[in-house]
Amino acid sequence: MEFALEYLLLIPIGFIAGFLNTVAGGGTLLTLPMLIFLGLPAPVANGTNRIAILVQTLTAVKGFKSKGVSTYPFSFYLGLSALLGSFIGAKLAITISGEAFNKILAFIMIMVVLIILFNTNKTTNHMQERTNGKHLYWAVFIFFFLGIYGGFINAGIGFLMLAILPYLNGLSLLKSNVTKVFVVAVYTIGAVIVFAIEDKINYPLAIILTLGNASGAWVASRWSVKKDDKVIKWFLLITVSSLAIKLWFF
Repeated sequence: MEFALEYLLLIPIGFIAGFLNTVAGGGTLLTLPMLIFLGLPAPVANGTNRIAILVQTLTAVKGFKSKGVSTYPFSFYLGLSALLGSFIGAKLAITISGEAFNKILAFIMIMVVLIILFNTNKTTNHMQERTNGKHLYWAVFIFFFLGIYGGFINAGIGFLMLAILPYLNGLSLLKSNVTKVFVVAVYTIGAVIVFAIEDKINYPLAIILTLGNASGAWVASRWSVKKDDKVIKWFLLITVSSLAIKLWFF
């Protein structure tokens, strides 16, 4: 593969994506279209992006742990459930056509835009944590299907988890984020295995993208979560809208 200077754009894009994925979600909505625009077939772009996501989430987990924040073993149970689902989702992602994948990605991006627009940003810090009993069982059940979605495309899954964990399990925004990055790290292992076996990973580009993603995740996990992320939301809103339009008509 010949090296092009455009590939270096993956580092700043990856940094932003790693930061966004750690504090909220939606980073894949930047990196996946960028990989496609750089000429990778959709399945290869999807697989290549998983290497960066894996390292990014592992970095974020370490960063949160360095701050003394963890939701283990609750996050471990959810991660195992999502891991099983990710094998199914990743296999589906490989079998779908590139054109259909692009349309699905564009549709998901528009849905995320709507979530950002209508999100009231309410917190549930006053609620008591519910991480065992029936609430744990429901979470494990739901996260199996989230694992299927994550294995398939991963885009915007952070928003889904941040919508479920506070209301189902009473976790604060910070602990929901900690749980989210741990679960994504675990199920991404399954997705990487499937994409690697099917030879759908461009490793040189994955390494470049990983440099950005991991850096962004480390900074975000140390910086932690702000209560008001309006600047990030508007940036994501404008960027995702533009990429969705280009993807749909590309």
